[in-house]
Amino acid sequence: MRFLLSDEPIIARAVVSAVASERAGAVVTFEGIVRREARGRRVLRIEYEAYGPMVLATFQRVSSEAARRWPGVEIGIHHRTGSCAVGEPTVVIAAASPHRAEAFEACRFAIEQLKAEAPIWKHEFYEDGSAWIGQGS
Repeated sequence: MRFLLSDEPIIARAVVSAVASERAGAVVTFEGIVRREARGRRVLRIEYEAYGPMVLATFQRVSSEAARRWPGVEIGIHHRTGSCAVGEPTVVIAAASPHRAEAFEACRFAIEQLKAEAPIWKHEFYEDGSAWIGQGS
């Protein structure tokens, strides 16, 4: 499955498998991980909320635009919802291409566009409180 929004843990290999093929000489991945500190505060966990139909449409649109810019590129995107612990992947993007340069460029493009466009919000929980973080974070 190339595009997935789920409250289940993300398996990076599943995203890679969704885009890898015999014509792809390169597969580049990006994994976004919950970090221990954010904005100068100790993070306990993050909870993600998303508007599912629009998120999946955004993933498709980003993938289509990447394929237009870099012909032959295939993009897969899986993103978590719900509660995510420190160290856990929250987003995995895989870009497969006949050549590595295009795979790197397309993967970077995909995460930047996802952050700018996808209606996904995170609620960061700290030792001393919590904060909602909007799109683009």
